[in-house]
Amino acid sequence: MSGNLTAAEELSIAHKTEIAGYHFYTMAAALASDPKGRNVFTHLAKEELTHIMVLGQIAESVKSGKGWLDFDTALSTGGGKVLAKGAPIFEGKNELVEKLKTNQTDINAVNIGIEAEEKAVDFYFNLLKKAETPTEKVVLTKILEMEKNHLKILRWESESLRNTGFWCGDMEYSVEKEVD
Repeated sequence: MSGNLTAAEELSIAHKTEIAGYHFYTMAAALASDPKGRNVFTHLAKEELTHIMVLGQIAESVKSGKGWLDFDTALSTGGGKVLAKGAPIFEGKNELVEKLKTNQTDINAVNIGIEAEEKAVDFYFNLLKKAETPTEKVVLTKILEMEKNHLKILRWESESLRNTGFWCGDMEYSVEKEVD
C-alpha cells in the first residue's frame, strides 16, 4: 500500500474502528426494543468481531515484517486469541456509543449504524484502491463486501421501521447468497 499512512497504520485505524463498531452493535442489541432488532445487531456485532480478529492478525504480521496474511489464515490464528481474551476494550471515546446514549431508540441505532457502515465502505474502498498485492486485494474486497452487506441490512431495516414501525429481522445475512 502506498500513500501518506503506512499499511500498518491504516490497518491499525481499521482495527480500532471495528472495535468501536463491535461495542456499538453490542450496546444497540442490548437496547433494542424488539427481538428481531436484537438479532440484527447481534449478527452485526459478531461480524465486527470477525473483522477485529482478521485485521488484528494482519496488522501484527505487517508490523513484524511478515506481510499480509490471507483472510482465512488471519481468522484462524486471530480467533483463538480473541476468544481467549474476549473482545478488545475500546480505548478512548466511542462516538457511536455516545450518539446512541443521547437517543436510545431503535431507529436512531439503525441510523448511527448506517452512517458508520457508509464510512466503513468508503474507508475499505479507498484502501482497496491502494492495495498492491493479490492478497491485500482479496482480503480488502472480502471485508468491503461484508461492510456493504451490513449497510444493505441496516438500510432495509431503516425503511421497514420508518414505513411500518416494525423490524423485518429475517433478511438473509449471507454475502454469498446476496444478489445485487
